[in-house]
Amino acid sequence: MPPVRKERSDAVRNRELVLIAADRLFAERGDCEVSMDDIAAAAGVGKGTLFRRFGDRVGLIKAVVAQRTEALRADISTGPPPLGPGAPADERALALLDVLLRFKLDNRPLMLALENAGSGSPYLSETYGLWHAQLAGLLAEARGERDAAFLAHALLAAVRSDLIEHLTATGTPPADIRSGLATLARATLTPSP
Repeated sequence: MPPVRKERSDAVRNRELVLIAADRLFAERGDCEVSMDDIAAAAGVGKGTLFRRFGDRVGLIKAVVAQRTEALRADISTGPPPLGPGAPADERALALLDVLLRFKLDNRPLMLALENAGSGSPYLSETYGLWHAQLAGLLAEARGERDAAFLAHALLAAVRSDLIEHLTATGTPPADIRSGLATLARATLTPSP
C-alpha cells in the first residue's frame, strides 16, 4: 500500500480560507445569493481551486456542513448524556432531535442551501444517513424494532430546513417549533400496544 501523501500547507490554508468564506457568505446572503465566484473572491483563491478541491457547489456546501457538525457528531458518539451514551434511549432521541432542530435554526441559510442543492434525494446524503441511523436505533431501543426506521424518517421530516424556513417566515417562534417537535417525538417514542 502506498504511503499517504501529506497535504501541502498551502492547500490546507486555502481549504480553510474557502470554508470560512463560504460559511460567512451563506450566513450573510442566504442560499441563492452565493456563487462559486463569490466564494473564490472572498477566500482570495482562484475558482479552479474550489472546483479541484470540492468538485462543485454541492461538494463545497457539504464540506461546510461537515465542518459545522463535527462537534455535534462527537457529542452524540462520546459526549455526556442525554445526547451522548449513558441516558435512556427515549431521552437521547429527544435530545438528538432538539439539537438537530437548534442546529438547523442556527444555520438556516446553509442548511437550506444543502437541502436545495439539487444533488438528488436528501435521504441519500451521508449526513442524513448518520442522523437517521442514530435515531432509528434509539427508537428501536425505546419502543421496539417495529416501524423504527420509518418513524425516524418521519421525525427527521419535522426538522427539514424547508419546513423550518416556512415556520420561521410565517412568524412561528423557535420556542414553539421546539415545543411542537418535543410533543411529536414523545408521542412517537411511546411504545405501541
